[in-house]
Parts: sequence; structure tokens; C-alpha cells
Amino acid sequence: MSASAEESSLRVLRLLEKNPQLTQRELAVELGVSLGKANYCVQALLGKGFIKLQNFRGSNNKLAYAYLLTPAGIAAKSSLAVSYLQIKMAEYERLRAEIEQLRHEAGAVTLQGGVSTLEVSSDELKAAAHATYTADPALLKQCQVFIVTVPTPVDTANRPDMTPLIKASETVGKVIPGGAVVIYESTVYPGATEEVCVPVLEKFSGLKFNQDFYCGYSPERINPGDKVNTLTKIKKITSGSTPAVADAVDALYRSIITAGTHKASSLKVAEAAKVIENTQRDLNIALINELSVIFARLGIDTLDVLEAAGSKWNFLPFRPGLVGGHCIGVDPYYLTHKAEEVGYHPQVILAGRRINDNMARYVARNTIKHMLQNGMDVPRCRVGVLGLTFKENCPDIRNSKVVDMVREFQGWGVEVVVADAWADAEEVQHEYGLKLGVVDAAHPVDALVVAVGHNEYRHLLPGELRTLCRGDKPVLADVKSLYDRHSVAAAGFTVFRL
Repeated sequence: MSASAEESSLRVLRLLEKNPQLTQRELAVELGVSLGKANYCVQALLGKGFIKLQNFRGSNNKLAYAYLLTPAGIAAKSSLAVSYLQIKMAEYERLRAEIEQLRHEAGAVTLQGGVSTLEVSSDELKAAAHATYTADPALLKQCQVFIVTVPTPVDTANRPDMTPLIKASETVGKVIPGGAVVIYESTVYPGATEEVCVPVLEKFSGLKFNQDFYCGYSPERINPGDKVNTLTKIKKITSGSTPAVADAVDALYRSIITAGTHKASSLKVAEAAKVIENTQRDLNIALINELSVIFARLGIDTLDVLEAAGSKWNFLPFRPGLVGGHCIGVDPYYLTHKAEEVGYHPQVILAGRRINDNMARYVARNTIKHMLQNGMDVPRCRVGVLGLTFKENCPDIRNSKVVDMVREFQGWGVEVVVADAWADAEEVQHEYGLKLGVVDAAHPVDALVVAVGHNEYRHLLPGELRTLCRGDKPVLADVKSLYDRHSVAAAGFTVFRL
């Protein structure tokens, strides 16, 4: 008997067990099938003696027919249930095997092509012979150490969004065994591990912190796109919720980090160290960005000034630019959130954030100003933007400030063509609703913004840049100061750069 026949027969017997007297029409309704299909099933059961037909008088005193379950049918219900279960289990096993095959094939594709961020090569993935990739939380039950590395973004109001961290803690909490250690690497404000994550772990595990399970914090220090300063070559901060756990966490990371480790005195200290690393860099860039605004008004070139100032041994070599990505442009908001929570309103950190968040619009407005000065009808012009990722030679588009620039141009009615040799077109469309285009000699623009220093753009010669533009007075916005300004000006460009 087929699975569908087994199921129908079993359902009929169950229905008649609950309702000793059902008509064929009522059975059809309960089964959700046509009268014909119900009749086919009923005839099969009648033939086996599992049900019988009985006459009765209806409410209108008319003779009607109904079906009753027989003793043989009662006995058959159990065997049918076993048979149907066997059929469904076989079906489940086939599906499970198919799923595993698909997972294997998907994994093979991933191993063959590497990961989308290009941070790990296919050879490195293949070499990780003991690594297992799964979406099944049940497989985590065999683990004793859990490392959580989920993103920690901000919302539209620049408030910390702890949702990924909380959800990850819930997942771990449901499977964590006694004596386990949960290590967090996500960037957070000081105290977040103990104030946010630990209560979630306790709630979903039923275990007690620092008695039944323990925590560590070791912030990631990955530099996207950097093939020199990779994971093992960057010194790692470690910490633990007890001295013994701190030693264990430190030993764990020391086993792979050739650059060594620094064991912080507490989870909070380690959390604070990470968040100020990026805050310091954000403020340094904000200072240079503000200086570039001032120097523009003074009519002097920022890069000339920085090169002169850099002749002193202790001058820090920061450059102006757009500050995006998932670290520097986000992490300071975690620190300021916590500062305000404890009653202090930070001044310098938020001032730096305001400056950096506005630089993309500043570039767009200055480009438009030069276009107007060159006599262009801006709403009828086409602006090409080269580069959308948040940094050069990297496919990561998270929190890209180039998008803010594009929106500003669009606000002026400008047609914007965005090209990027590294970004994934589908991801850009999904995340920002932008369609990547082409900027070349066959598709020239009136103004060109080189927003990201990909190698593909960095090595363009002034003459090659000029072929990308139409008109007599094109504008070039060299955001990263990639080109010699005198050479590109000689090629016919009106040049603006930070």
C-alpha cells in the first residue's frame, strides 16, 4: 500500500473511532477530499472488513447509511500506524540523505571558491580538516568552548543594536553543558558581556554564571583586505570571568596567535580596550577631515600640509577620507551609549562622529559646486562614482559612506552611475537598492568621483581618467588623493580632493 493510501486509511479509522457513525459525505469533508476519493478509500476498508455499513434514520426520518469501525478495524489501526510510520521514516531518511548531499555540495562549492569576503582562501578552508559548518544548533551540544563572533551594528538612530548578540546567546544557552566557556569577540561597550549576554545564557540554560559555566572576552582585530596583518599575526587581547578561566582563554588563543596575547585584568577592561581602539582612529581621522575643510577655505592643499607636517618624527600620518565599515564608523556609538547611560554626555567622541558622518555629503556638494562653476546644468549631468566598498581592495560594502554621497547627488537631480570592481552587484542591489553600472569611454560622465582606492582605479593615468569623461571642463573628485593633482589638471580636469 502506498503512503497516501496508508495515510487515508489510517485517518478514516481514526475518524470512525472518534465518531462512531459518519456518512460518506461527512468522511469526505473531514478528509478534505472529493466524494469519489472518499468512496475509493471506504470500499477498500469495507473489503478488508475494517469497517461496516449500517442503516439509520436521519432527523427527517429518512433512511441513511453510515460507517462503523469493526473490531478488525480497531486491531488494524495500530498495524496501519506502524506501517505508515515506517513509510514516513523511510521518506525522512531519503530527505535527510538528500539534505546532507546538498550540504556537502554547497560546502564543496564554498571550499572551492573561498568565502565572499576574500579573507580566507579556498586552500585555507580545505586545510581546515577538523572544521565543520552547520546550521543545526543541536550539533553544538558536543562542544565545551563557544566563540561568538556576530556583528554588533547600530540602528538608524545610532543606538547599539544588540539583537544578533542576544540571539546568538539564546542559541548557545539552549545547548551549553555544565563547565563550558563562552567567549565573545564582538565589539561591545564595557560591561555588555556580563550585563546583556550572561543573563540570556542563564535564562536559556538554567545554569549559574561562574558556577556552572564561564565567559571570556577576546575582541577580534581583523583588518579587512589586509593580507599581511592576518589573524595569527595580530596580538590578541584575552580575558576571563575568573582568574582560572582567564588563563584558559589566554592559553587557547596563544596556541594559534603567533604574535602573542595580552591578558586583560577583566572582561570590562578587554571590552573597553577594543572599543577605544576604533574610537581613537575615528577621532584622528575626524581631526584631519576637519583640517581638510579648513584648508579648502584657505586655498591650500591638505596633502601638501600633511606631507610637510609629517617631516616631524612624532606627527601621526592620518589622511582625510570617508569613515564607513562595520568597525570605526560604528564602535564609538557603543562607547557613547554606555557613557550616557552612566550620566556622562561625551563631547569629543560625538563631535568626531558628526564630522566623519558628514564627509560624504561634503564631497558631493563640493563636486556639484565645481560643476556649477564650470557652467554645467547639474540636473542634466551624469556623475560617475568609482568604488562603493567601505575600503580599498575589499568586497565589504557594510556601512559604506559612498552610498550617502550617491544619495546627495541624487537629491540634486543628478544621474549617478556607480561602478565597483570588487563589490557584488546583487548584494549592492539588496542592501542599498543601487544598480552597479559601467563608466568607460563608451559610457562617459560629466564628473568623476574616485571614492575608493582599489588598485584598478589607483593606477589609472590622467589620460585614461580623461577618456571616462565628456565635455570640455569635467570635474574630478579625488577623495583618496590617489593622483598627482597637477597632472590630472593638465589633462583638463577641475580637481577637488580632501
